[in-house]
Amino acid sequence: MKIVVIQGPNLNMLGVREQQIYGSMKLEQIHAQMKDFASQSGLDIEFFQSNLEGEIVDKIQECYGDADGIIINPAAYTHTSIAIRDAISAVSLPTIEVHISNVHRREEFRKQNMIAAVCSSSIVGFGPFGYHLAMVGMVQIMNEIKAVQEMQKQQSQAAQEN
Repeated sequence: MKIVVIQGPNLNMLGVREQQIYGSMKLEQIHAQMKDFASQSGLDIEFFQSNLEGEIVDKIQECYGDADGIIINPAAYTHTSIAIRDAISAVSLPTIEVHISNVHRREEFRKQNMIAAVCSSSIVGFGPFGYHLAMVGMVQIMNEIKAVQEMQKQQSQAAQEN
């Protein structure tokens, strides 16, 4: 099982920018923790960060046929990007949206979310730990998908035998 983690604009500045909101952890540290969890769980994981909307759209599209799920922090594009929303919708992969801060307790413009409706779930306000929660959630989603597929396979085999 492969998970692609996509990080949006300014997340490369974690540990430097607005530590009172985003904390002191750097993106590389978050990714290292996620990589450890993936390794312990038998998952493949790939990381991507861009400040450019089109590159994020391209990466989401590349996941089609290559990944089993996406964990995304679209950052500021959460509030503006129909293109990212459409790309997530188009690939039809389980996608978990993560936000380090609680966007619902911030500026009014951050309460607009263009992405959440096309995601399997959203995790907000847990700081960097939100990425760990997303990994656990993705494993659960994948296990549920696998269980449904196995049940459908058994039902199909039983129908063919009758």
